[in-house]
Amino acid sequence: MFQSIVRTALQQRIVMLALAGVLLAFGVASLPRLRVDVLPDLNKPTVTVMTEAQGMAAEEVEQLVTFPIELAVKGVADVTRVRSRSQAGLSSVYVEFAWGTDIYRNRQQVTERLAAAGDQLPEGVTPKLSPVSSIMGETLLIAVHATREHATDLMELRELADWVVRPRLLAVPGVSQVTVIGGAIKQYEVRPDLARMRELGVSLPDVETAMRDFSRNTSGGYLVQSGREYMIRNLGHSLSQGDQEDQSDPLPALRGAVVAYRDGVPTTLQQIADIDMGVKTMRGSAGYNAAPAVILSVQKQLHTDTLRLTRDLEAVLEELRPQLHQQGLPQGVALTTVFRQADFIEHSVGNLATVLRDAAILVTLVLFVFLLSARTTLISLITIPLALCVTALAFHGLGMSINTMTLGGLAIAIGELVDDAVVGVENTLRRLRARDPTARGPGVLLQIILDATLEVRTAIFSATLIIVLVFIPVFALSGVEGRLFDALGVAYIVSILASMLISVTVTPALCYYLLPAAATRATEGPLLRWCKRWDARALRWSFQRPRALLTTSLAAAVLAATAVPLLPQLFLPSFNEGSLTVTLLAPPGTSLDASNEMGTLAERLILTLPHVAGVARRTGRAELDEHAEGVHYSELDVALRNPQEDRDSVSQQIRRLLRVLPVTVNLGQPISHRLDHLLAGVRAQLALKVFGPDLSVLRTHAERLHEQLRTLSGLTDLQVEQQGRVPQLLVRIPSETAAQYGINIGVANQTLETLGNGRRLSQVLHADRRYDVVLRLAENDRDAAGMNNLLMETAAGRVPLARVASLQPAFGEDPILHEDGQRRIAVLANLANGDMSPTVAALQRTLATLNLPQGYFVELDGQFKAQQQASTQLAGLAAISVLLIFAVVYNRYRSLVLTGIILLNIPLALIGSVIALWLSGSALSLASLVGFITLTGIATRNGLIKISHYLNLIAREGEAFGADMVVRGSLERLAPVLMTALGTALALIPLLVSGDQPGKEILHPVAVVVFGGLISATLLDTLLTPALFLHWGRTPVERLLAQPGTREHY
Repeated sequence: MFQSIVRTALQQRIVMLALAGVLLAFGVASLPRLRVDVLPDLNKPTVTVMTEAQGMAAEEVEQLVTFPIELAVKGVADVTRVRSRSQAGLSSVYVEFAWGTDIYRNRQQVTERLAAAGDQLPEGVTPKLSPVSSIMGETLLIAVHATREHATDLMELRELADWVVRPRLLAVPGVSQVTVIGGAIKQYEVRPDLARMRELGVSLPDVETAMRDFSRNTSGGYLVQSGREYMIRNLGHSLSQGDQEDQSDPLPALRGAVVAYRDGVPTTLQQIADIDMGVKTMRGSAGYNAAPAVILSVQKQLHTDTLRLTRDLEAVLEELRPQLHQQGLPQGVALTTVFRQADFIEHSVGNLATVLRDAAILVTLVLFVFLLSARTTLISLITIPLALCVTALAFHGLGMSINTMTLGGLAIAIGELVDDAVVGVENTLRRLRARDPTARGPGVLLQIILDATLEVRTAIFSATLIIVLVFIPVFALSGVEGRLFDALGVAYIVSILASMLISVTVTPALCYYLLPAAATRATEGPLLRWCKRWDARALRWSFQRPRALLTTSLAAAVLAATAVPLLPQLFLPSFNEGSLTVTLLAPPGTSLDASNEMGTLAERLILTLPHVAGVARRTGRAELDEHAEGVHYSELDVALRNPQEDRDSVSQQIRRLLRVLPVTVNLGQPISHRLDHLLAGVRAQLALKVFGPDLSVLRTHAERLHEQLRTLSGLTDLQVEQQGRVPQLLVRIPSETAAQYGINIGVANQTLETLGNGRRLSQVLHADRRYDVVLRLAENDRDAAGMNNLLMETAAGRVPLARVASLQPAFGEDPILHEDGQRRIAVLANLANGDMSPTVAALQRTLATLNLPQGYFVELDGQFKAQQQASTQLAGLAAISVLLIFAVVYNRYRSLVLTGIILLNIPLALIGSVIALWLSGSALSLASLVGFITLTGIATRNGLIKISHYLNLIAREGEAFGADMVVRGSLERLAPVLMTALGTALALIPLLVSGDQPGKEILHPVAVVVFGGLISATLLDTLLTPALFLHWGRTPVERLLAQPGTREHY
């Protein structure tokens, strides 16, 4: 196969070089069309079902809404986990599907199940699906705030956000959702005077009817007159554009609405109610730099280019800023971007682009120092841009993005991209120097290049095949880690395969045009001559003591293997995102005003730190937000002045400052928080989930577990998930009393809901804005005394509520969390240091001492569980991968001895990797394990190249098996071995330096392992492989050469 490919490439060399130029052009042209993102697609297909259940307590929401929905969706195909949150007035059910399933098909299946379960839900309760968005979808946080004190009020800020900014942002292609939190939402309120209603004999249904009819529009059909058709519109009070009447203020019309008409005298709303502009009851607030503000969160759609979307959004914001004051707002209102995911992407991609550039420069220096020829260096280097272009085209075809993992795969591979070409070019150059001077002509030159290329090609193909095989475990990883390293593996493998293809097509064609002149002028450089001189001496020395070398090397490998469990362990290295996320949890039952005060105080404290550039706070829940948090929850986004500052130091300072507040604090970073949530459904690195039927029992055992874990030094941000008993006021109408007075309890409860919680009965339209008209009690009537005076419609007439009902203070659960249909409460914690292993061991010892009642159990979830699952998968699949490598090598040489000599490089590489991890202080993480896998393929290359050359010398050049042949073969392959090893190792130096920079965090451990392993494997292979081949290789070689076809290239 290779013979026909190389021959065709040489015969059609002009065409081949032209095709290479076209490939280069297409690859460069495809780069701007590739999406750019921070990470690969980590969106586990999840369908979120949100159900508003106004007036229901958390227990009622759980039983009447959440349970039926959970039961309906459990049987859907490919569902892996169902989580839910039931809280006052809202049910949130998160249906997680298997990786790789179609999110739109999943949504269709859930919708069908919800339609079938509709009969089981309370009347008026309709579940809705949240828009499809990305787990990394929070693209921008924008604060609408006053730049000067008292520049404008919160209602005006909210009007600007809802009706000016949000519609413009939603119109940008790629935006999935824009949620708004904070400020004050304008509405028109009718607050009935219960005493006046009783005096004038007006009932609540009378008021409701008047309010509904106030703005009702109807159609009168069409009127045909004088050949023209007129549409008849019967208008209520709409404030719509084009009305002839000046309706800029709906209050006069609303106040004059007739409620009742008795004895010829109308009763209007203003006679029995206080009617004015008011503020909607808020379940969320926001602040920016310790001042009230409105914050908009922009979520992107799946597979949207974050950088391109950010540029489009920022262009819209720039257009909006000059228009702010045209909206009637006073001076001093600003739109400020407080979080920008593109910052992290730009830093990460920029750093990795620099890594690729610096790595290419280092590879160039290595090649030139050894070859001392610009032509030979150019032939080898041309592989890099061509392979990168092929990879870019593959990304485009596969729908992949440019991100830290795909660029990381290229950064790790870039030193290897020249390996195939270097080996071929060096061998061709050596053959041209050794040719018969009298043999001239194009045919002779073509044959020399063909033979030289084929001589090394079979070994290179086997080495490349091994590199592909060793990545099978990486591609088999599931979960978040699988999605991360799949992208790295694809980039790595595609670029390596592209470089091999280029080395048998473009490289021979370039050799034809550039190498003959170089062969006549170029000689070995002083560095290479010095290396060969020392290598010859070392080889003669090693030939005398092969057993000692083997024993020592194996002992060192065993020591390295036993040291691996002693290394600190992590799931994945932490990101350096340049910002922090601080969550504050007040006790359940804390009011929004109290949470707001504590959040504002936390902002002020954090802003005292010199490294902090700004703080944006969101307390409670934004309208339309699927992350339904209680009003006791606050999330602060802290921007750092210098993203390269020590995050741990700043985090500790924040923790120390916030100790004065009566809240539970959890610190993380925006993307890291979301990854933790994706792993375990909680925003913490570790979660001990206690499952069981009774919430009070769950809470008791969770508190006990929390107290036991307080003594563990490896944990920080330790907290019990905030699920507690919140104060309630229970209104009960006994059935006997209801029967006595002829009360319909359902209708009575609806009346109480209307007056207590408020009910929207109509809307007023003003151009493109709409405002609710709400009926609710005044705040001073919403206490127990005021509610006692409520008039209830009964068969015996209207009676005060106090006569028919009892009002009792009580406590109820809120929120209630489920996982796979079971109630649960979690104890959450983050790691205080970079070593998960001892902390988890202590956790497991603590869990072993727990004595839980029957029906209750604890599960350790989060990063540790993900690491265990991934490590187990990698270990099992790596064993299969090694067997496949063994099969490839054995199939080539038909000898256990030769196969063993080649595979010995794998444990030799382990020695340097472990030493490198220890010296660098890096933890053993999944990234490190992927580094070991990558190293396995690289380490076998040198042994294959050497032993193949030994066999070619014997089979094709008539060399006798012995020390001289081994020395000659080793020295002739020293240059390509050193160039490929040094090129690959030195290309990793940019990743080794400043490994905590954005974009390098996950790749740094991979580079450490590969770099250290290459050093040990190359040094030991230089002595051990020749010595072992000389000592034990004679019999296997004789058997191999005795087989048919032994004159072919090895």
